[in-house]
Amino acid sequence: MRKLSYFVGATIDGFIAAPDGGYDFYAPFLTEDYTPTIFTEYPETVATPGRAAVGIADAPNKRFDTVLQGRGSYDAGLAVGLTSPYAHLRQIVFSRSLETSPDPAVEVTTEDPLSVVRRLKQEDGLGIWLCGGADLAGQLLPEIDELIVKQYPVVVGSGIPLFRAGFEPRAFTLTDSRIFERGNVVLTYARTSPSASTDSPAAG
Repeated sequence: MRKLSYFVGATIDGFIAAPDGGYDFYAPFLTEDYTPTIFTEYPETVATPGRAAVGIADAPNKRFDTVLQGRGSYDAGLAVGLTSPYAHLRQIVFSRSLETSPDPAVEVTTEDPLSVVRRLKQEDGLGIWLCGGADLAGQLLPEIDELIVKQYPVVVGSGIPLFRAGFEPRAFTLTDSRIFERGNVVLTYARTSPSASTDSPAAG
């Protein structure tokens, strides 16, 4: 079965972007040891114009062949005229306010995100990348199999969180961590099975 992975950048205090959606404060941490690693290991997560700019336009998809976005995340590209930000992937945008797709390569749907993901998981192919944002991530939390958090060594105080969801603790297991020159950390978590969570010793 295909996995749903939330691959996203975040601050130490758990925000993926500023209150206005900006994330230029990450720029100082895009170092020579970090950025090429992302380009090499996750080439499909680089937007199509960016792929051409850094010489990976023809790089094959390694982990994902489908990307999911909420309206807010998709609007960030639309604001600069980018109607098909990930042309090398199947693109699905969840929105109740966007009546028609601005681009034939982008599917816009009002369908329940959980239903869509459960159907996608039954199809053949590579993994499914949840690009953002917080509301969509909150809705899809029950189906997220993997978290890949590119944590940057910065605290912003407020902004758009990793998730917007009701209080319901869910356990994940750390499966990999890598530290880069400026203190960037790429943390990979797998969803913990209910039995493993139940069997874990209590701690306070």
